[in-house]
Amino acid sequence: MFKFFTEKKWYLWSIGGTLLILCATWYQVQLDVQINEWFGEFYDTLQKALTTPNSVTEKEFIAYLFTFAKIAAIYILVVIFSDYFTSHWTFRWRTAMAEFYHDKWDYASSIEGASQRVQEDTLKFARIMEGLGAELLRSLMTLIAFTPILWGLSKSITVLPWFGEVEHALVWVAILSALGGTILLASVGIKLPGIEYDIQKEEAAYRKELVLGEDFKEKAQPEKITDLYGGVRKIHYKMYFHYVYFNAVKWSYLQGMVIVPYLALAPTIVTGAITLGFVQQIIRAFGRVETSLQYLVRSWPIIVELISVWKRLREFEGKLESSSEFSSKIS
Repeated sequence: MFKFFTEKKWYLWSIGGTLLILCATWYQVQLDVQINEWFGEFYDTLQKALTTPNSVTEKEFIAYLFTFAKIAAIYILVVIFSDYFTSHWTFRWRTAMAEFYHDKWDYASSIEGASQRVQEDTLKFARIMEGLGAELLRSLMTLIAFTPILWGLSKSITVLPWFGEVEHALVWVAILSALGGTILLASVGIKLPGIEYDIQKEEAAYRKELVLGEDFKEKAQPEKITDLYGGVRKIHYKMYFHYVYFNAVKWSYLQGMVIVPYLALAPTIVTGAITLGFVQQIIRAFGRVETSLQYLVRSWPIIVELISVWKRLREFEGKLESSSEFSSKIS
């Protein structure tokens, strides 16, 4: 699975491409930081304009909007380029895997489900890594950039409801709430990777019988097909049941977290100690830090699928190595 990073022929893409993706992602985060600063200035100006008529000119107000448009335009261009390049990068990773399997196809073809591993699972692995890996990188970069910002902004927030005085309160609220949610969702969804793996096994057996039935009339008989499909149905129903309580916990947690920063800010807001712009700026910074820390919570269903694909490919490569070693001993 990781020949992409160990074979010299792929170094330009694996190492050089990774560095380019890192730089592009970091630049995206820096633009997001600029947008966060803009929100603070813009909402302070908006509050000033609404409370004191004619204190802000039309030209000044429109200038703020054009500043945002400029930053947003650059951000869009960087995102488009980064996504395009990342797609090519992950396809090269898939190609490295596929070429390794192609070279060993004499051994691989004798392993049950080999064609599915080489074609379908490498495709799934590449697509999942493209989305999941890019999001992980973005979350880490965002965390690195916004945590110091939130730390600085939190100097003005020294009191929490029910807890009293806490220095840099919002940073600790973000960390503890995200960590608690991650542990909670991981505990609730611990059975999902195994169920996803079993689904793929049942689906593979069902598909294989159907494929054999295309060439051999004695295969894919109604009784056999019905039995295999019964296994598919059973494991899918099991997955649906486990996702009911997982999604109940997940969405309850995510919706509950919407009010958490406002709840933490409540003592400071009611005293009028901060401006509307400052509230917007700190809410956005809190949201960026919290969302980054919630990476596992938000990505858990995709991580479940990745774990399943990884287990299947690891099992396949293990059988492939065993077949190669056995053939070498015979020869």
